[in-house]
Amino acid sequence: MEFIEMKIGVLTSSRADFGIYLPLLNKLKEDSFFDLTIIAFGTHGSPYHGETISEIQEAGFKNINMIQSLLLNDNPNGISTSYGLTATKFADYWTKNRFDLVFCLGDRFEMSAAVQAGIPFGVKFAHIHGGETTLGAIDDIYRHQITLASTIHFPSTEAYKKKIETLVEDVEHVYNVGSLSLDGVEDFQFMEENEFRNTFEISDKPFVLITFHPETVKPEKNQEYSLEMKSALDELSDEYFLVITMPNADTNGKIFRNVIEELRNEIPKQILCIENFGKTNYFNAMNYAKFLLGNTSSGIIEAASFGKYVVNVGNRQKGRARGENVIDSEFEAKEILHSVSKIKDLGSFDGTNIYRQQNTAKTIIDTLKNNYASF
Repeated sequence: MEFIEMKIGVLTSSRADFGIYLPLLNKLKEDSFFDLTIIAFGTHGSPYHGETISEIQEAGFKNINMIQSLLLNDNPNGISTSYGLTATKFADYWTKNRFDLVFCLGDRFEMSAAVQAGIPFGVKFAHIHGGETTLGAIDDIYRHQITLASTIHFPSTEAYKKKIETLVEDVEHVYNVGSLSLDGVEDFQFMEENEFRNTFEISDKPFVLITFHPETVKPEKNQEYSLEMKSALDELSDEYFLVITMPNADTNGKIFRNVIEELRNEIPKQILCIENFGKTNYFNAMNYAKFLLGNTSSGIIEAASFGKYVVNVGNRQKGRARGENVIDSEFEAKEILHSVSKIKDLGSFDGTNIYRQQNTAKTIIDTLKNNYASF
């Protein structure tokens, strides 16, 4: 068989999507069939968000292109301006760079901008985690934009596969592969709990892993929601240590960030705020947490594989398929606390994870080699 090298680009705009990509990136890097370039942008270059380009470099990836396009202002004008700036920067990038295929992931506004800029250049995109629904965030619009601009699709469930087939009116290039973030989770080597706690100075109390992002469909409600969050967390801190991963760069994300920092100043011995855990430490935190709390997709998609219950707050993830480990709560302090009371004595969740499939990264690699080698 004649050897054909496939030139692959991978768009990553945040610590979150890089962690999801990692099993696939490692296989692409190790396989001589592929020529891999990582295209980093978004919060990867922002000191305010941990400047996570260093995480990509420390993971051993060499061919990295960095594109600066994110503004710190996170009001609607700032987000829209960042979208336009990202599209402008990528117009230049796509002019100068050619790939056989470019991976994109999820539903971030800056990911959408990078993809939309590629349409006039005929860039062939492969979209991971398309077809999903999040009614409390405008991410639905960005996600579907990315789906419509993509040629190959790797959704995480059969229901999402069918939704993509309806959106793009094509069944030939849509592959249900499960969630990439869970690839190899059964072989994950956990740090000893005492070592993990000592590394991050987490007390001996049971701890809760917490992530709150703003709701972007009704941004005017975020100030109210942030105060309800603070009230609930303040009360929970009497019983639990709080491990909080900080919000991403979303519309009005600073509102939640500022309230979390206020809470940290008020109860410094009961709280740990992490800008960038990285996938390894995040999985360790998930494994040793009592439960998860917040409105992030990782709770719904990943927590069941770690035997954890999740209190999912508000509407940000409304519409996303969830397992029996997820308990939904209104964005009110008393309702959050009531939901916590339902799961605090349940112990570990022993059900299945609807997003889990075996060998997701390998399936994607094999799909490319078997069907798109001469793409």
